[in-house]
Amino acid sequence: MEKGAPQYRQNPLRLSDTEMIGKLELKGMRFHAYHGCLESERQNGGEYLVDFTTLVDCSDAEHDDALADTIDYGEVYEVVKREMEIPSKLIEHVGARIFRAIEQKFPDLTRFSITVSKLNPPVGGPSDRASITYNK
Repeated sequence: MEKGAPQYRQNPLRLSDTEMIGKLELKGMRFHAYHGCLESERQNGGEYLVDFTTLVDCSDAEHDDALADTIDYGEVYEVVKREMEIPSKLIEHVGARIFRAIEQKFPDLTRFSITVSKLNPPVGGPSDRASITYNK
């Protein structure tokens, strides 16, 4: 663990029948990134949204009001940002990288999802977004 990093309890995100479960979401993380198969997408980039959702045990956080008793969504954002900066052809590739990086950063997460959306995808007609969602 990095020096000065928050100290998390042993298994803050493992769920049992007696714990208070919360759904923690970090939605609408917006990035200008250079993903895509088309040369114009790799040159000019495009707009992307990333959503993160997880189930967490809120029992201790509810009482202690301590970051160590939950997941630091600022750290989630930093993981997503780092992966979004690496160009890929496919959003499936980007989403899988983000998913694996979050698994590595937060090994005690037992349930979470990541959705990567490309806004205004080049599909030859009107489309709000193309998305991929990975779940654990």
